[in-house]
Amino acid sequence: MSTTAANKQSRLIAILREGVGLVQMIFFKEMKNRLDHDRPDLDVPARSKLAGAVTNELFGTINPAAEFMAFRQEHQALIEQELLGLATNLPHLLPALTDALRLQTLCDNQEGVATDDTLVTADKLGILLRDRETPLPSAFMTMIRELGARYHLIVPPTPITEEDDRTIVH
Repeated sequence: MSTTAANKQSRLIAILREGVGLVQMIFFKEMKNRLDHDRPDLDVPARSKLAGAVTNELFGTINPAAEFMAFRQEHQALIEQELLGLATNLPHLLPALTDALRLQTLCDNQEGVATDDTLVTADKLGILLRDRETPLPSAFMTMIRELGARYHLIVPPTPITEEDDRTIVH
């Protein structure tokens, strides 16, 4: 592979990973909102940590900080319970989660890291939509822009007028 092709592939992987990260943020936000509503027995910091722990477990990105490792160990049963309820509790996120987990795995494989276990786990939890085709990068990024705009995490691009175009130096 030429240097130019490798650079383009590297940029594409970085862009796709940003998209996966946005899905993680949206998932965390939705999970936190659901826990705030459904788990008033937990204090606010515990609900945030639980939302983070569930997000990390789902995406296979465990936080190595001692505080979060201790929380994970102490609340493993609760984390697993939340994971088992995801397909029922947040069904509107399943398409985005399916796409993000698949593309995360593809990016990892391109970088020589085998992380198929996240897909296997998601499938066992009923989160992975098997019949959904893996999107092309452009389709994934379009979905990400729409999701980001819906959750007010991304400002969608707006077309410029001819008058605006004249004021831009070319």
